Amino acid sequence: MRRPVEEAVAKATEDSQFFDAGKPPPFRIGDVRAAVPAHCWRKSPWRSLSYVARDVAAVAGLALAAAALDSWALWPLYWAAQGIMFWALFALGHDCGHGSFSDSGLLNSVVGHLLFSFVLIPYNGWRISHTKHHQNHGHIERDESWHPITEKLYRKLGISAKLLLFTPPLALFAFPFYLWYRTPDKKGSHFLPSSDLFSPNERNHVVVSTTCWCIMLASLLAMACALGPLQVLKVYGVPYLVFVMWLDMVTYLQHHGHPDLPWYRGEEWSYLRGALTTVDRDYGWINSIHHDIGTHVIHHLFPQIPHYHLVEATKAARPVLGRYYREPDKSGPLPLHLFGVFLRSLRVDHFVSDHGDVVYYQTDHTLSRGDSWAETEKLK
Repeated sequence: MRRPVEEAVAKATEDSQFFDAGKPPPFRIGDVRAAVPAHCWRKSPWRSLSYVARDVAAVAGLALAAAALDSWALWPLYWAAQGIMFWALFALGHDCGHGSFSDSGLLNSVVGHLLFSFVLIPYNGWRISHTKHHQNHGHIERDESWHPITEKLYRKLGISAKLLLFTPPLALFAFPFYLWYRTPDKKGSHFLPSSDLFSPNERNHVVVSTTCWCIMLASLLAMACALGPLQVLKVYGVPYLVFVMWLDMVTYLQHHGHPDLPWYRGEEWSYLRGALTTVDRDYGWINSIHHDIGTHVIHHLFPQIPHYHLVEATKAARPVLGRYYREPDKSGPLPLHLFGVFLRSLRVDHFVSDHGDVVYYQTDHTLSRGDSWAETEKLK
């Protein structure tokens, strides 16, 4: 008799000619888990810490070199490189939040707070909301981040809100607003323990993270007083903005930009089906810099897998996933092709229907044609 994994692969291959992304897959999550080699689940705190040391050294080295050279011909190169390194630190803190950094909750919390506070993110507030995102991804009402807006809510949004959500470069600065205000259909803040995001037993954790965030902000203000605001802006402020833009684009493209990504309601949703609506992306040279965070499908299925095993785990699982795995377009040295994917998605992925348990993004053609800009001019 064939083993379960072989049967799942055969079933996926057999059904591929009749593929419908919105239908339940012909395999179970246990079939995918069985295909992943056992060592991919093992976490090495020393290996994880070595990546932290590497990235911290790179961040410090870039900052010291830029400050020493202080050349306006080199500052733009520094800003781009350092912004991506801030994102690399985020990727490691992200592993801490999932517990895939190590088996030690204390080590995960300490490292996560240090890395996230440095890039001005409240670690526990983000960790709790991000866990909800993973637990409910693909569910229109329950998903926490980058979920679609329903048509009824979309029609209620003002022109300014629509432009902020769907117009570049404004859409690339959404993350700080999300931390403070969440999304148009959800209220609360990642900084406030009283937010609807958190249960009573989570509120002390939120206080700790918000306090760490305030300490980092106070440190930046102190540096601005000592070194001058312009120097802090050049060394930290602009890279932070690049980091935010990179974070928004990367995380957006993990959940958008493919024509057959369904969203679910009611009994049609399951953890497996929701996870399968995520998308892998290739970032060329940047893959190894930001710890293969573009390898997102297997991460959503099994967030306990450390980042350094994601590529191998994905390769092992692909035969089982079949057409439910969307092969990423190969990147050149730099992922310039993804800017086009991002811009196109902002033009066409606007809202989903208020009805139906399996729905897809629809387009507001007036917004995609730019008519809303004309409306805005009339309002002035």
